[in-house]
Amino acid sequence: MVLPLPRPSPFPSNTTDRLGTLADARHVLRDRFGYPDFRPPQMRAVEAVLSGRDALIVLPTGGGKSLCYQVPALVRGGLTVVVSPLISLMKDQVEALERRRIGAAYINSTLSAAATSARMAQARDGTIGLLYLSPERMESSRTVQQLRQIGVALLAVDEAHCISEWGHDFRPSYRRLGSLREALGAPQTVALTATATPAVRDDIARQLRLHTPTVVVGGFDRANLTYRVRLLPNETEKDSATVSLLRAQTAPSIVYTPTRKAVERITGVLTRAGLRATAYHAGLAHGLRQRAQEAFMEERTRIIVATSAFGMGIDKPDVRLVVHHAMPASLEAYYQEAGRAGRDGQPSECVLLYNGADRRTHEFFLAGTHPAPHVVERTWAALRELADANGYVSHTAEQVARQVAHAVPGVTERASAAALRILMRSRGCHPVPPSATRVWVQLLATPARIARELQGARDFERELLRTLWRATRGAVATGATVTLDGLPPGFGGALALVPVLERLASQQFVWWRRTGGGLQLPAGGRHSERPPVDWQQLARRRETDVTRLDAMQEYASTNHCRRAYVLRYFGDPDARSSCGACDRCVGVPSVRTVRRRATGTRPRSRPWS
Repeated sequence: MVLPLPRPSPFPSNTTDRLGTLADARHVLRDRFGYPDFRPPQMRAVEAVLSGRDALIVLPTGGGKSLCYQVPALVRGGLTVVVSPLISLMKDQVEALERRRIGAAYINSTLSAAATSARMAQARDGTIGLLYLSPERMESSRTVQQLRQIGVALLAVDEAHCISEWGHDFRPSYRRLGSLREALGAPQTVALTATATPAVRDDIARQLRLHTPTVVVGGFDRANLTYRVRLLPNETEKDSATVSLLRAQTAPSIVYTPTRKAVERITGVLTRAGLRATAYHAGLAHGLRQRAQEAFMEERTRIIVATSAFGMGIDKPDVRLVVHHAMPASLEAYYQEAGRAGRDGQPSECVLLYNGADRRTHEFFLAGTHPAPHVVERTWAALRELADANGYVSHTAEQVARQVAHAVPGVTERASAAALRILMRSRGCHPVPPSATRVWVQLLATPARIARELQGARDFERELLRTLWRATRGAVATGATVTLDGLPPGFGGALALVPVLERLASQQFVWWRRTGGGLQLPAGGRHSERPPVDWQQLARRRETDVTRLDAMQEYASTNHCRRAYVLRYFGDPDARSSCGACDRCVGVPSVRTVRRRATGTRPRSRPWS
């Protein structure tokens, strides 16, 4: 049984006893979560939230950020809305809360309209007190209206670095949370992240429109982690080093690589070396990713080889080794991924395998992420040419990118796709979802199989196929478009028929997909020759990404303490000149490398170097 949270009447912001005390929070922490006490940074964060003020909390990976809003939510009651960037992350967190008999739910694109309404009703009647939403769901005017009617006691924004265009994982939908927060009535807000430099922290507070927030920066110094970098001349040497490191370590280990192709290749290398390894990347089907994650969490496999798609929200405390087979694009990404080692406080290793080719890989990605202005302009021109009188483009983003790549010499499909993303962020266009009622259906099963298997309780399905045949005059045999709401009333329209089509498709009776979709230009966009893009902002973003890559490369090649470099980068006031544990401090020979910016010049000096 999941216990509902208490729902007190709205409380004034200056009445702190209605918000709870630190003693209340400690009681909840022990009683509901099983921890004896907060860590010092958590304690400061929880006190900040219980004070009723806005807060910005920066705690390192493994620092227990989620408790900083979950415990106050239980102490104070009311509805806490949590904005979370990943479906898998919010699902894992809700399931963890439910195991503790805490009322929580998530709403995302995987749910039906009925399930969404049911969960919103639970929030309204107090059955749940923690509601997890994606930032895209928060953009729905209906969602904002419903939440305003319910009343939001606390808004928690997880992975808040996504708000800042200077953050390492910028998402435009996060950028609009400031105005959405005000539409909710400007509830008390807590922003949480593991990786934010001082400049990113300032931008988060500004974009969320936080009111004199309490800023809590937890210690980034994970003293149980040992940082090492190995300069290796080629991929073969990196493979050998990876095998050696993993053979020397019998505990759970993670190997990070920059691409899906590299994940598959390195998994093969480890398997051939007799090591049990599992691949994980976003290109795998959801079921395969889930099984890979479960196998690692349950220690049916000791090693997982993954892209950055693996790890956010993964709470496996006993990872003893994290190997980066190549240099990441930023120190933020490296610190977050390496920080998945030793979350139980026991000694663990973080090893970066590095050579100059790593830089070239990221420069290639940067070129795709930041296309030249003429690519953006040509993509905009293609959209205008394809748009009808109302600005509607009956092509998907992928189709437009492909068309531009074919039409413009020297422009790749990848670059044009990046240009489209820029135009979407700039509100130059937005995607139009496929039709909810029009579908394309192809009959796969033979008449004999239909007659044999769709009998008795499945008469309705057989009658649906017959009706589709008659409605399309047999064209459904090779594929035809059908308006589900246009079928006879007894079938119930699209709402009733989509689950039936899904069941028939899963058993290979039919293949189907929704039709329609495309892109929509804003009013007047079809007549505007210039794309609505801030070129100076784009240039600044590219410069930021290059600067971030420089910092990562400087970490790999520094002759000084690596831990000190990381702490200074993140503005940790406890940074010391030496840790006595990293490869630099124990006297491993220095890494010699040539450090160059994408422009071919040496990087500028940094205050953290």
